[in-house]
Amino acid sequence: MKYRTTITGCGPEAFAFLSKELDLNFVIIFNEDAPEELAELSILHTQEKVLAMPVPGDIMKLGKNIYTITAVGTEVEQTLTTLGHCTLAFGGATEAYRPGCIMLDGPILTKEAVPVGETIEIY
Repeated sequence: MKYRTTITGCGPEAFAFLSKELDLNFVIIFNEDAPEELAELSILHTQEKVLAMPVPGDIMKLGKNIYTITAVGTEVEQTLTTLGHCTLAFGGATEAYRPGCIMLDGPILTKEAVPVGETIEIY
């Protein structure tokens, strides 16, 4: 296990970036102590230690869904370690869209898949 944290809530706009109409397909995660303006846009979770950095080929459990990590941005180590923050982008691209992005391949994410109490795990 490289990372394990518990989901504590979702901001009212946390799923706004999962939009076919806007050609967007990502969510943002943050530690639960994120500033209010960021918390509104994020899936929030407990602050936990990152035991090892994710790499392509690792598995991410995001609530009830399982994904394969296909790319990791250059700033993920910094932001995940210090803020519990990164952008999780779906679609399986082999290059990160942004420096703080983890690219994932797997099912479409829904709010029902990430209820409070579920976990985010990387292994």
